[in-house]
Amino acid sequence: MKVYLIGAGPGDPGLLTLRGRDILATADVIVYDYLAADELLAHARPDAERIYVGKIAGNHALPQNEINALLVAKAKEGKDVARLKGGDPYIFGRGGEEAEALIEAGVPFEEVPGISSVIAGPAYAGIPLTHRAWASSVTIITGHEDPTKPESAHNWQALAASASTLVFVMGMKNLPNISARLIQAGLPASTPAALITWATTAKHRSHVSTLGQLPDDARTYGFSNPSLIVVGKVAALHDKLNWFEQKPLLGRSVVVTRAREQASGLAARLSELGAEVIQFPTIAIRPLADTSAIDAAVADLAGYDWVIFTSVNGVRFFRERVQAAGRDARAFANCRVAAIGPATAEAVKAMGILPDFVPDTYVAESVAEGLKAFGMDGRKILLPRAREAREVLPEELRKAGAQVNVLPVYETVPDAGNREAVLERLEQGTLSAVTFGSSSTVDNFFAQIPATTMREHPETVLAAIGPVTAGTLGRHGFKPAVQPEDYTIPALVEALVRHFS
Repeated sequence: MKVYLIGAGPGDPGLLTLRGRDILATADVIVYDYLAADELLAHARPDAERIYVGKIAGNHALPQNEINALLVAKAKEGKDVARLKGGDPYIFGRGGEEAEALIEAGVPFEEVPGISSVIAGPAYAGIPLTHRAWASSVTIITGHEDPTKPESAHNWQALAASASTLVFVMGMKNLPNISARLIQAGLPASTPAALITWATTAKHRSHVSTLGQLPDDARTYGFSNPSLIVVGKVAALHDKLNWFEQKPLLGRSVVVTRAREQASGLAARLSELGAEVIQFPTIAIRPLADTSAIDAAVADLAGYDWVIFTSVNGVRFFRERVQAAGRDARAFANCRVAAIGPATAEAVKAMGILPDFVPDTYVAESVAEGLKAFGMDGRKILLPRAREAREVLPEELRKAGAQVNVLPVYETVPDAGNREAVLERLEQGTLSAVTFGSSSTVDNFFAQIPATTMREHPETVLAAIGPVTAGTLGRHGFKPAVQPEDYTIPALVEALVRHFS
């Protein structure tokens, strides 16, 4: 048994340490805070117990003494516990108190440092806390002090005279008092000062003003907790060094409707461009329970002239049955292989096969037209694909004289998705876009989100990967505002960036 006090970092999931990730992957229990990003929980074992203790200013799901008792109790059950805390556990994270409680209870623990928002927030806002020309020290101060106390715990005169960069944490409620105290202590009201909210996340915002003006600006521009207050000359570097806020999709929330198995690439690219990604897998990809037909086709591969793959999943599930038969790329020696587009072609190459044909336009119609040039009359074609799919390709090939074996190798089924998060964002008017990578994602999305609800929110952009998906949107009464010329995920992302630019 052991308890690990892990710093989750400031919000950007990429800032979790490798040590923290490795512990999350093996822990029996995860106890996490409000400010620990949901994406971090993906590192946990599927069977790990997850306990939310939701600490945020003014709203504690569990009081601190009960959190301490919980950590002790779970450890004494013989379990390894990962206590996931926003930022760093020992910087205004009450990690020290939890460590003391564990020691008193005889429970071994380890503290895994995290990147504090105190450091990362200003860095993402283009504010170096120290700079040879401006500041040689940093002072980190709690802003949560009761302003009605007769005596302040802070030496305001010393802070004002220090020439140090001042960073106040949890101080938004007391910002007017902080500003007034520093000015009364002799710090000029014209001193550069900044606000940073939701540091390093897709909701990150910053604003630079002066110490005297900052309280009014906070109200004007809607800054509230969780926010940092930075006071000092280095804040003036914000406009020059502010790199994170240049990301083209920062502040945009984008729904990804692809199946979880397919969503990672799209989600990662959108996140890299600054978007807040809401995973809403409207479909799940599943192998077929009965693989006898697939196994028969694998055994008879030498009898086919062409194998045509129309999706990455088609390649994946067919390859699994090829390998289950103890065979490899040599099984395709007597047939040619076609792929519907570049992503599918890469999956084919991963099998050790160079596709003989990839169309210039990535739809079934283009595959059919291109293959006709090879001469289809009398050819035997194997088409591994989803159980439910468009019939255009096999029909066109049969018209050209081919014998087509349409072979289901997987199926798509509706997924419960993340319906409540999408509806909440729609209600708030903060949902920027919904992306659709196939017709099935469209149908399943509207099976969960009523079309009438979407019509009430025309500000939400609908993005379709290609004309077939756009046509399915049309049948639901919608026209996509974004549709790339190339029917690929990278092109879809680029089209979204152009739209929001």
